[in-house]
Amino acid sequence: MSFTLPRVLAPARTRLAGAAITASRVSPSSSIRLYSTSKSTFSPQDLHNVSHSPDHIQLKAPAKELLRNHHRFGEFNLEGRVYAITGGGRGLGLSMAEALIEAGAKVYCLDRLETPHPDFLLAKEWASADYGCSLEYVCIDVRNKAKVNDAFAAIAAQDKRLDGLIAAAGINHLQSALEYSQESLNEVMSINYNGVFNAATAAAQQMVNYQQKGSILLVASMSGLVANKGMTSPVYNSSKAAVIQLGRSLAMEWGRHGIRVNNLCPGHIITPMVAEVFQQNPAARAVWEAENMLGRLALPEEFRGTALFCLSDASSFMTGSTLVIDGGHTAW
Repeated sequence: MSFTLPRVLAPARTRLAGAAITASRVSPSSSIRLYSTSKSTFSPQDLHNVSHSPDHIQLKAPAKELLRNHHRFGEFNLEGRVYAITGGGRGLGLSMAEALIEAGAKVYCLDRLETPHPDFLLAKEWASADYGCSLEYVCIDVRNKAKVNDAFAAIAAQDKRLDGLIAAAGINHLQSALEYSQESLNEVMSINYNGVFNAATAAAQQMVNYQQKGSILLVASMSGLVANKGMTSPVYNSSKAAVIQLGRSLAMEWGRHGIRVNNLCPGHIITPMVAEVFQQNPAARAVWEAENMLGRLALPEEFRGTALFCLSDASSFMTGSTLVIDGGHTAW
């Protein structure tokens, strides 16, 4: 059997060498810092001279009179930012796009469908009517590096910035290794790996061009970490393992440019295409549900918070990481 699936606040208190030390509060205008480039050693005395600079968490909190729901947790605020999502026409990618829209971002969904899927049209209407935000569709095949580069350049040129990317485009071809054709192998790898590489490098190039920091989330899979029971897909699994390693490598390469790169490894997610799998192989669902600790499959909207965390300042010190969100499937 063979078929193809589109993928879808109080002063800080610190303990040092067993002794409690409270950081003293000093003026935000003070030039004293916890560390100094002129010293190569750290002195415990420096803890008493911590500067509460404008970047300090206490001073990031909104004033009491502004504490309304839309002013809380400002590090999640994406107003004025621009993001691109490959594979964002429907399913998991579109669900993540909706999360970024809700946080105030301008989002471009890139997919290979010539006309947007009805799910995208509904999301676009919702984005404009309820949030006054922009959700745009761009038809692109991530395998075409030149066109991907042109698309990202055009997106960044609109607002002279690109703040992030979610690379979610991918397909799955279920077939045993001994029966796998070269054509199918090339298709899966060219979309799942080459396409991710093309999108990530195109996005990073625009971030470098506009001299800004950014965040890139590569959607891999728990299939890049384990071989799933009930899903014979050796090439898909291999492509996702390659994406995980790509994420680490790009994080190392681009970190000093202020570009963070992380991987997301979801477990089995219920999408219309997965529902078709169950229609053809009803036993697969029971196997997949039994293989995780929650005893159920995920919904695309359960990854909204992950997208917002990874693409916002809330994850500002996270790069080269792999988030495994699989209902405990790989934790047995």
